[in-house]
Amino acid sequence: MEFRDLKKQYQVLKPQIDEAVERVMTSGGFILGKTVSDLESSLAEYVGVKHCITCANGTDALTLALKVWNVGPGDAVFVPDFTFFASAETIALEGATPVFVDVEKETFNISPGDLETKIRQVESEGKLVPKAVVAVDLFGLPADFMRVRQIADEHHLLVLEDGAQGFGGRIGTRRACSFGDISTTSFFPAKPLGCYGDGGAVFTDNDEWAELIRSFRVHGKGTDKYDNVRIGLNSRLDAIQAAILQIKFKAFVDFEDEAINRAACEYDSLLAGAAETPVVPQNYHSSWAQYTLRLPDNINRAEMQAFLKEKGIPTMVYYPITMHRQTAFKQLNQSDCPNADWLSQHVLSLPMHPYLTLEDIRPVGGSVLEFIRNHDC
Repeated sequence: MEFRDLKKQYQVLKPQIDEAVERVMTSGGFILGKTVSDLESSLAEYVGVKHCITCANGTDALTLALKVWNVGPGDAVFVPDFTFFASAETIALEGATPVFVDVEKETFNISPGDLETKIRQVESEGKLVPKAVVAVDLFGLPADFMRVRQIADEHHLLVLEDGAQGFGGRIGTRRACSFGDISTTSFFPAKPLGCYGDGGAVFTDNDEWAELIRSFRVHGKGTDKYDNVRIGLNSRLDAIQAAILQIKFKAFVDFEDEAINRAACEYDSLLAGAAETPVVPQNYHSSWAQYTLRLPDNINRAEMQAFLKEKGIPTMVYYPITMHRQTAFKQLNQSDCPNADWLSQHVLSLPMHPYLTLEDIRPVGGSVLEFIRNHDC
């Protein structure tokens, strides 16, 4: 069994993907170009924003947003403590200070209550200038952007939606990657919409910012590509990856999103009452980058993983070390994120992808139940 079965996805989409790649190979246009711009237009329309600017990866997407806002030394940027390293790494690379915010146990996403607390702490200390909030759509579920936006507006902060795992999620009819002043996503292969390499995108309704992002992603170019008007990056999406993403995007819209939500419902039904299954609040829709359990205190996670591995069931732990405990951030001497610390020791992600069948899911769920019942004291 595959944790996220990209091999099965390729077999299903192989004729269309192979044809799309061959078109690029015979065209001779490999970097940016019409294939990339067509993808950008499709993604912008789907998300519901004016601009989609693709780039080399999801980390660069975050960096491009921060550069547009001139985030730098002396600035405080608030970021969840329970997330992938890049969400805070990019802040530090710009010379700003990441301020780690606790998350909600049920949704894994940034806690509006703790965000308010941390902002007020920074304001009262007066050492840093609060600049922005990075709200992550963890595991496919959008953050509580209604509250995040309200708090950010009260404190005059920009909102950056890190939708690396969130593409396809929704709150009501509004889609992930549209909630931030700038939003980003990743096309890493295992993401809800992934290519066969690295890739990313930035989304915004702001015309000026969009033009700056287009400049920054190509070495800070001006109107003439040999006149570089600012220091930028080399962060372009190649046409082969864009061609693959066009096929995968159609599959995502046509059937993959529905299929992966059906798989999540099957897991929920099988595991209800035995483990704390993922919570999707009312009026929210997840794209299920991961299906992540919160294990009871009496369950040894490592032993459960070993038990499932013996049965041929792969699992993953996202994330065993919270952000403020990362070696690279220890000098910041930040703490007080108890929910994030608890989750880092109690989460376990099960196989999850649109091509799971009932025959796949039932043995996984049954094995999880077997282990928990045998260790339930």
